[in-house]
Amino acid sequence: MESMLRGKFAGPREARFEALAGVVARPLLRYLSRRADTDAVDDILAETMLVLWRRLDDVPGLSDDAPIDPDEVLPWCYGVARGCLANAQRAHTRRLRLVDRLTRSVPPAGPGEAEHPELHAALGALPIADREVLLLWAWEGLAPREIAQVTGLTSNAVSIRLHRAKRKTAALLERKNDGQPGHETGNGRSNR
Repeated sequence: MESMLRGKFAGPREARFEALAGVVARPLLRYLSRRADTDAVDDILAETMLVLWRRLDDVPGLSDDAPIDPDEVLPWCYGVARGCLANAQRAHTRRLRLVDRLTRSVPPAGPGEAEHPELHAALGALPIADREVLLLWAWEGLAPREIAQVTGLTSNAVSIRLHRAKRKTAALLERKNDGQPGHETGNGRSNR
């Protein structure tokens, strides 16, 4: 019943596509199965069928009234599948390169992290947005208006986040407001 309704209410374009899909779907699936990873075959076939739908008028040997000859339509459809397969392989290669680049770009723990674990623990306890603002201010030397450009926040929001991050970090490090950060108390000498 459903196929009768679909056929009755489907337009000529949909009917042509369904007829084409009925002829080429299995051969294209076999073609892609021999050339792609099992996990990717369905996605590449779906992309191929989408291209066939978009370019339905370009398929050679496909008309409204004549039956479809697989020998006329399959070579062109294989070409479309080949292009979709190449796109999928390029995308897969790009993803692998990105993963490789990301895993290589993670810097090893620097000497500062080993020397100041309490500071890095305090930074790690901050919310991500507050930590980013604080690090841009402290390590990159950016002013609140410059941090606003980097983060997309307003200068006022950056100032508030920066104040909050400094206060939280100081509390986490249990520093007192009257002490000077970076200096040891007791012997009067800097720890630098």
